[in-house]
Amino acid sequence: MTHPVLEAVTNDIIKRSRETRTKYLARIDAAVETGPHRAQLACGNLVHGFAACNASDKTDLSGTVKANIGIISAYNDMLSAHQPYKDYPDIIKQAATLAGGVAQFAGGVPAMCDGVTQGQAGMELSLFSRDVIAMSAAIGLSHNMFDGAIFLGICDKIVPGLLISALSFGHLPAMFIPGGPMPSGLPNKEKVRIRQLFAEGKVDRDALLKAESESYHSPGTCTFYGTANSNQMMVEMMGLHLPGSSFVNPNTPLREALTKNATEQVLKYTAMGDDFRPFGYMIDEKAIVNAIIGLMATGGSTNHTMHLVAIARAAGIIINWDDFDKITKIIPLLTRIYPNGDADINHFQAAGGMSVLIGELLKHGLMHEDIITVAPTRGMSSYTQEPKLIDNKLVWEEGPENSLDKDVIGSIKKPFSTSGGLHLIHGNLGRGMSKISAVAEEHQVVKAPAMVFDDQDDVVAAFKRGELEKDLIVVLRFQGPKANGMPELHKLTPLLGSLQDKGFHVAIVTDGRMSGASGKIPSAIHMCPECEEGGPLTRVRTGDMLHLNTQTGSLNILIDTVIFEQRTQCIKGSTDHHYGMGRELFDSFRQGVSSAETGAINMFNVE
Repeated sequence: MTHPVLEAVTNDIIKRSRETRTKYLARIDAAVETGPHRAQLACGNLVHGFAACNASDKTDLSGTVKANIGIISAYNDMLSAHQPYKDYPDIIKQAATLAGGVAQFAGGVPAMCDGVTQGQAGMELSLFSRDVIAMSAAIGLSHNMFDGAIFLGICDKIVPGLLISALSFGHLPAMFIPGGPMPSGLPNKEKVRIRQLFAEGKVDRDALLKAESESYHSPGTCTFYGTANSNQMMVEMMGLHLPGSSFVNPNTPLREALTKNATEQVLKYTAMGDDFRPFGYMIDEKAIVNAIIGLMATGGSTNHTMHLVAIARAAGIIINWDDFDKITKIIPLLTRIYPNGDADINHFQAAGGMSVLIGELLKHGLMHEDIITVAPTRGMSSYTQEPKLIDNKLVWEEGPENSLDKDVIGSIKKPFSTSGGLHLIHGNLGRGMSKISAVAEEHQVVKAPAMVFDDQDDVVAAFKRGELEKDLIVVLRFQGPKANGMPELHKLTPLLGSLQDKGFHVAIVTDGRMSGASGKIPSAIHMCPECEEGGPLTRVRTGDMLHLNTQTGSLNILIDTVIFEQRTQCIKGSTDHHYGMGRELFDSFRQGVSSAETGAINMFNVE
């Protein structure tokens, strides 16, 4: 039986979304026609679409008997998470042929890494890259040659962008195929220790580079639980990966077998078969709620408090931060994966992984089972199974009933926290989000004077001058989507962590992002309205006493309300962040972007 609060939240979303969801599904239904869409193409159109194919594929594509799957890939060989995708198109094409279909590489999308651009000018393109990815994938699929789609993507903005694009083509079935995490290297906790020592000037750059290299050391996704791995968890919680496939290491026989099987499955779900599963119907209100549940149960990335809103809107579904807040109050924190603990994602997988997590939630009525998935049996009950290769044959067997390592995966009866990993923040300084799953309980409430900055480099400079050696709440303004593209501010984490370790009470409040890797520092991020739109943070002054309580979700400036509201707003006139490294090309994005709470969307109306 589904938890009554979960049922109520889902029903509220369904009611709130009735008009927009009905319009969306009507567009999807209108796009669904009998047989392959390429049958609509004129002969000249069609031959352009298969001119480069081999003779067999040309014959197949000239008719309407065999399904054609379009491959959209975020492959590049600079980024470890996406390098394994290099050989996937050939594997998929061969598997499609053996299964009686055809596959074509429809297009590539950009894939930038926040780890590379962290603290650099390029980071200011990161959030907007999500929408560019969605539009790029749409261009690839717009040739109308396809009966289904396979999406290859891993990291921060890439999976959300691909999901939005897949929903734009929601009349087609779609499959998401992960690449898997790299094997474990230097423990994340040790890596962070070295980063802090470097920030304090106690080790040199060679020591830092050595530690980083030993942590990020091979093809595959980074092993900490940031946005990339939160993406994979979220996609599996929505039933868009094959059961148990999210965290299988790359370049292994099991990984390849799963890729082949995924290709076979998506071919079965086209309109040419008898089990048609259009993607627009798979992502419904219950699937979106499942993704939020996974986010809370695992202490996942704060970025998804924006991305999930945008993904839902693309499906005609309206969610807001109040929905997140209601869900986090009934979903306990069930995992400890760095930065929320010492374990990495490989340890999570070894402890039972997604099969144990999903099984625990289903047993207690804390997620929706009855959604359409890419698994043969449709519902989420098959996601308590895990894939195995037995005698070179891919099979699914029931996963462990309970966690194999209770320090990594807990239970509903013995959770790591009785509420989820993310909390809504609100008060007289606006609304935002906070990730508290990695923050020790004694640090979750901070009352201290503000120290106000308008650029993260100024925070770094003040730290180096020793000006932050005290109890303080750093207020970093003009970091929202409209101001400079909302770059992650994760480079500040080692600095503030060092101050916390010295015994100071510290926190950060910002209209910017702190990323899925946000660590042990209490924070209020994504503050809305943002400063570029005259948000309350523009009236905060250095020395003002602030009170942040991430447990209750409150953030307030402790001065008289009338005096505060009469203050003149600080208006930032600098456009230094609007030029260079391609930033000038994104001026229309900064002008047109919606708020963080409405998904930071550029592409479509959020009303």
